[in-house]
Amino acid sequence: MLWFWFFAGPALVLAFLSLRGERKRAAYVAGRLAEAPPPDMDKALPPATVIVPVKGGDPGLRENLAALAAQDYPNYELIVVAHRAADIPAGVLPARARVVLAHAQEPGTGEKVLNLRTAVRFARKDSLLYAFADSDGRVSRTWLRALASPLSRSMSTSMTDTRVGASTGYRWYAPEPPDFWSLMRSVWDAVIGGTFSSGSNAFAWGGSMAIRRETFHAIRVPDFWRDTVSDDYALSDAVRRAGLRIVFAPGAMAVSTDRTSGRAFLAWARRQLTITRVYRPRLWWTALAAHIFYCGGMAAAIIASIHGSRGAEWVLLAQLSPGMLKGANRATLAKAELPEYKAWFDRHAWVHTLWVPLATWIWLIVLLASAFGNRIEWRGNRYRLKTVHPRA
Repeated sequence: MLWFWFFAGPALVLAFLSLRGERKRAAYVAGRLAEAPPPDMDKALPPATVIVPVKGGDPGLRENLAALAAQDYPNYELIVVAHRAADIPAGVLPARARVVLAHAQEPGTGEKVLNLRTAVRFARKDSLLYAFADSDGRVSRTWLRALASPLSRSMSTSMTDTRVGASTGYRWYAPEPPDFWSLMRSVWDAVIGGTFSSGSNAFAWGGSMAIRRETFHAIRVPDFWRDTVSDDYALSDAVRRAGLRIVFAPGAMAVSTDRTSGRAFLAWARRQLTITRVYRPRLWWTALAAHIFYCGGMAAAIIASIHGSRGAEWVLLAQLSPGMLKGANRATLAKAELPEYKAWFDRHAWVHTLWVPLATWIWLIVLLASAFGNRIEWRGNRYRLKTVHPRA
């Protein structure tokens, strides 16, 4: 039985330790969503520039851009940036959008990063806040307010929290109509979203993040946006190395309703984790080690159960329960963050509980697949990822 406990013991410990902070995360999300804005909030919100890069025709692109153009925000501009005019499909641009074409090329730097670097230079002079969105996500009317709120507070001289460097939301996949692989992508990706909580977060997600203009230039984000393919990991590095915090804004979630095939999902997931291995190796190794023990513990318990061990059945149940509870909590919080998608959650939230064990195995498979090679394909471009060294 030594082999059994070698995997099952650490798996049990990891499973129960993973529940730490779930109650605190739930309280944080509920508190932020219920928080009433001060009467003079509109005056406190800084003028903003929203930047969204476009590369081809994402499903729902016209509606996604329209949502960014219809924000309940007193003073902002919307910049749609692309490498070239042909990257923007006809008939998708809202009337208020301003188009910037980058035409930039720089070996070792991703096209999206080059587009963002160019767009920032064209932001209007009175904007005090930069917000970044992805073209494949749809946001609520109050998305920009949610991102700006933590940064507006740190701007105010009446507030003591001056260490907020950036704010971030995350995405939720709500495929409609759903199928197996599209729902599995939702369960798989929600694990990452479940890491965002109170305090300082490990990274800002590029599809929903904001930073003060003054901070952006003071911590030299454009310099970090060189020789990299990941805009969000690079910006997060700049923020964290400056000793600043990344604050999670639950009201700044983006939703993707498109569907995917199994092949496309696995290729996308491998690319995400390859990027993580290169730019966040400690995070990648931690995830790999944890999933080796998670899946090893599951396999050991199943094998022992087949051989007649009743105790192994209880061990398996004890190991699976915390992960499934976390999955249920992730779906519950996302439903609160995205009230306009209540009907979707009412029909499909159960997969975020029952499919967690299977998603854990897919995590292990994709982690192992991402262990080799530094080349990825992204939006039709091929990149060779390079380890980012600290900049002076």
